[in-house]
Amino acid sequence: MKTALVIGPNFFYFPDAVCAAFRNLGYEPVLFGFDTPITPYRGFQKVKWKFAKDKEALVYKSKLHFNVSVLEKYETLRPDVVFVMNGDIFLSETIDTFRRNSKVALWLFDTLSRLSSSVVELAAHVDALFCFDMNDVRRFNDIGIEAHFLPQACDVTVYHPIGNSVKDIDILFVGNMYNSPKRKAAVLDVIRHFPDRKILVYGLFQPWYKGLLKWAVRPYKSVIRNVNLAPEDVNMLYNRSRVVLNIHEEHQKDGANPRLFEICGSGALQVCDANPYVKSLFGDSVMLYSDRDGMFTAIERSLAGDCADRAAKACEKVRMEHTFDNRIREVLNILQLL
Repeated sequence: MKTALVIGPNFFYFPDAVCAAFRNLGYEPVLFGFDTPITPYRGFQKVKWKFAKDKEALVYKSKLHFNVSVLEKYETLRPDVVFVMNGDIFLSETIDTFRRNSKVALWLFDTLSRLSSSVVELAAHVDALFCFDMNDVRRFNDIGIEAHFLPQACDVTVYHPIGNSVKDIDILFVGNMYNSPKRKAAVLDVIRHFPDRKILVYGLFQPWYKGLLKWAVRPYKSVIRNVNLAPEDVNMLYNRSRVVLNIHEEHQKDGANPRLFEICGSGALQVCDANPYVKSLFGDSVMLYSDRDGMFTAIERSLAGDCADRAAKACEKVRMEHTFDNRIREVLNILQLL
């Protein structure tokens, strides 16, 4: 059987979904994870990072150690394909070693503005480069590096409709807000605009470790739960909600966050901020808005009518076109490995 070495960050569930997709497509996947900002990042290593005087040197030392370890793993496997997610922890020499016997793909599922500059150099060393935002595809193409658009996806084993769910939540938002003024402002405006609706908000709004006083006096504590949830719990909340609000972060200009696909995949009705790529996807199956008044109107219309058919249509489209199987099949086709 063909083998795939999947290398990605430990703090997302995406690598497991990617491995499952490779398995479904006839490959035996092996997952090799890493942490950020250094790996490993737990226990004493967290303390070491917090008090390090020269963090840049610590990152480089961690990078060197990781590259030695992953090369050892590679030599034991000699896989047909190496699939790297984000990958700013890599040295270009390591990628070159992979390419002597394997095809190498790099998927940037974050924007360039949030990754280290080393990714640009790394991109020139892989067999195929994939970006989740069209703006990044254009940036790479402008500097002579071929890039392919590969949006994020839905893990349909996690996000799916749950039969006979009681819709006891009017408006739900799930997502981190503390580093996104855009999200914070929109969520607060929705809470103020719909005072008589049952609204729940999950995700970090003000972490305690970013300031105990701000954490203690944060607003709307009964509504904004200020905790992260496991994906399975998020799916249950989506199924309980009449409207699920999705707000892209500031850096996402022409692409989609995973919530777009996950909300639809759960069968929930979604109200989402528009960008060129999002507009091209679902027609009227997802309620889009471009400004604050448009957001309020989209929520009001969604709460006023029976929109089950719209939600079901979006769910079916996700399950047919926007799964991890779809994404990895496209990668393998470009690498000419299917």
